[in-house]
Amino acid sequence: MTYSAGSPEDFLAVRQLTSRGTQAEIGHALGAEAKARSDWSPPPIDPIVAKARYTWFARNWPQYAERTAGFAEAYGLPADAAVSFDNASALPAGSGCSALWTGSTLGRNYDFFTLSWTQLGAVLAGEEPVDDGTVPVASRPYVLTTIPDDGIASTSLSMSTLDGATEGVNEAGLVVALLMADVETATPLEHDPQAGLSVLQVCRYLLDTCETVDEAKEALMLAKQYTHGAPCHYIVADASGRGFVHERGEHDVEYFVEVAEGPLCVTNHLLHRHPDLDALPEDNPETMRTYERLRTLTKEAGAGPRDALDAVSFAVEPGAPWRTLWRSVLDPAARTMSTRFYLGDGDNGTARHSPELTFGVSR
Repeated sequence: MTYSAGSPEDFLAVRQLTSRGTQAEIGHALGAEAKARSDWSPPPIDPIVAKARYTWFARNWPQYAERTAGFAEAYGLPADAAVSFDNASALPAGSGCSALWTGSTLGRNYDFFTLSWTQLGAVLAGEEPVDDGTVPVASRPYVLTTIPDDGIASTSLSMSTLDGATEGVNEAGLVVALLMADVETATPLEHDPQAGLSVLQVCRYLLDTCETVDEAKEALMLAKQYTHGAPCHYIVADASGRGFVHERGEHDVEYFVEVAEGPLCVTNHLLHRHPDLDALPEDNPETMRTYERLRTLTKEAGAGPRDALDAVSFAVEPGAPWRTLWRSVLDPAARTMSTRFYLGDGDNGTARHSPELTFGVSR
């Protein structure tokens, strides 16, 4: 197995997978990859829930429904089997990310824990984590390029699953990234998948079905969403120069946050609750510096997305169980995603990184 960045000896070992053909053929390739690389198998779920999920996808996201049929075939299962192919698509509380839309490029830092699922569960339960010999949950990401015969091609980055995405760009120039929405009050949730979109499926849903920000707004309003893990908000932009942040507030009220001029910056608190940068609260141990990062990101945005994001990346702190795992810059005009990956801590107290690698969307 070759890696686009890093190796099993580094913290991150990044695989790249390009799939072409029908949606079902693409799904079969993804299923074959999952089956070959891990001992994961699709868990059974309630048959009524499975039927509702299948019906919802077929009506609202037919590309995913067709891919699921191919994925199921790779496991020797019928397309409507009462199982979930979502994998572990929960986002635990405590991660922190930063993103900005400059009007021409979307940049984001992906900040996450450096722990395995078992260790992460211990930390969230207030216990001392023990090395169980398994790899950290976010240490084997995928760059996925899908080029369907009849549909929108895209390139996306996935933390650990093959059916979701943390960010990406499609051939129409739509770019999207997710971030935790309310880090201070978020708690990890444990429940089975539901009908509709989990937090990690939203980015792929938009990349598959939308070409412009207006189409993305409508798609988000029409989609049934559920929080399988911590709630997220999404920054979306297109080649016209327009962008927005989509958030859900109390009672599931939806907000589209935009700016008339200047950069659109977002970290890990709800922007619609704190619209005034000069009146942001002070950070506390639970906020992961979300308010400080937003102030700094806005101040440094003029230097460009790379320098601005480096100014808010998480420094190497001995004993701290999180790092900035990658920095991506998505260019709608060029239809590219350029990403620098964290490979581990260096001897001098700084992070080791891969070169910035550029992934395109090309037929």
